[in-house]
Amino acid sequence: MSEGTDGRRDVEVAIVGAGFGGIAAAIALRRFGIEDVVIFERGEGIGGTWLYNSYPGCACDVPSHLYSFSYAQRRDWPRLCPAQGEIHEYILDVARRFDVARLVQTGVEVRAADWDAAAGRWLVETSAGPLRARSLIVATGQLDKPALPAIPGLESFAGHSFHSARWDHEYELRGKRVAVVGTGASAVQFVPEIAPRVGRLTVFQRTGNWFMPRRNRPYPAALRALLAAVPLVQRMRRAFVFNYTEGLTATIRHPRTLGRIAAWRSAAFMRVQVRDPELRAKIWPDYTFGCKRVLFSSLFLPALARPNVELTTSAIERIEPQGIRTADGTLHELDCIIWGTGFKALDFMAPMQVTGRHGETIAAAWQDSPHAYLGMAVPGFPNMFLMYGPNTNTSGGSILVYLEAQAGYIAQALAHLRTSAAGAMEVRSDVEQAADRALQERFRGTAWESCDSWYRLEGGRIVTNWPGYMREYVAATATLDVDDFEHLPAAQPELTATGGSDV
Repeated sequence: MSEGTDGRRDVEVAIVGAGFGGIAAAIALRRFGIEDVVIFERGEGIGGTWLYNSYPGCACDVPSHLYSFSYAQRRDWPRLCPAQGEIHEYILDVARRFDVARLVQTGVEVRAADWDAAAGRWLVETSAGPLRARSLIVATGQLDKPALPAIPGLESFAGHSFHSARWDHEYELRGKRVAVVGTGASAVQFVPEIAPRVGRLTVFQRTGNWFMPRRNRPYPAALRALLAAVPLVQRMRRAFVFNYTEGLTATIRHPRTLGRIAAWRSAAFMRVQVRDPELRAKIWPDYTFGCKRVLFSSLFLPALARPNVELTTSAIERIEPQGIRTADGTLHELDCIIWGTGFKALDFMAPMQVTGRHGETIAAAWQDSPHAYLGMAVPGFPNMFLMYGPNTNTSGGSILVYLEAQAGYIAQALAHLRTSAAGAMEVRSDVEQAADRALQERFRGTAWESCDSWYRLEGGRIVTNWPGYMREYVAATATLDVDDFEHLPAAQPELTATGGSDV
């Protein structure tokens, strides 16, 4: 890293975000000999969502053998699905082992990035000062900004409240009257943990979920010893989990055949879990299996049957100082509200403002809908790549498979840029548009199209998920096709010598 004559630091690659995406990108760049890299992280450390989410019971519902990088396999996982602390420990270990932890600057927020065409650089504004980078990798992810619902009186509640992704560990729940708003993936994990401790728990559900069993017991000592001693066993387990989760994607892609079989299996499990017909009627989903995220838990539904737990499906009308008023007129008096209401998945880079080659912000370019070539490259934004961008979420597999593939693709692109006479590369608009049309077409006839979910915009366009299988995405990103990109001229020598244009 050097400093230009205008006082800006110069770096080859700036990465925004030190979660799994940012760490994977830095490791891939190092493999291609690109060492002049800085990673900005607004949080207090490495880890991304696994640093921020620390609620009771927080864990991954993807088995650990697949929720890990292929080149950094851990053979001493204590159980099938890793807990938050174990995942955080894993990403810290990977960052240190591959010598990229030193690249992370914590407590630094990236506020804006503007493309300077004359200098062929990104002018990056951070809370720690300005920076100039040849390339920009945005690895802020899809699930990093907690969402609160637009409910009248939200700020009027006289008790305590917090979002599950910002859990208040200092607040004592024992004996309290607690509400949980939302029954998504986070609530499904923490409700069974807090239900035995609280005095009264009221769970507010908008829609039911399809459930599959997850019995996450510790591995027997003999199996742990076998995994540690025989690498082949680890590889076989990873291959099995990979193919098993691809099967879940197949049920979503084929709702009338495989999806019906999966729905039958889920329904049988749920009937065994919930014997009470009144409760069963409340929790039962009214949409096609796989349209929304399928949840894995063997503990949540039994928790709803506890004597101190009430599930209410009456819509929330407003928040009052004493608690929550529902549409049926009931006031649920509360000491604490826990918002299990998910994330602003469609905001992507917000609130960071990114301005591209034509003076257009990414917000303006995505006014109709977020879109990117292979979820990574956006026309009009040279030398900028996204990790976990539009249409790269997975409904059945491991996001780490996608992030590893993206990191390798981006590293190929930036390595090519080093040897090219061009100053910048930008995905061709016709290539991106054609790919987007083909991608959206693949959603036709799938379960994703059959209901409203956080995967979709109001008009029905799906902007978060990849429509196919992990193996297809890995194949599509394995080799960079330089013809997919427009190559822009290098900056003029006199401009680079003076450090670029003033800002």
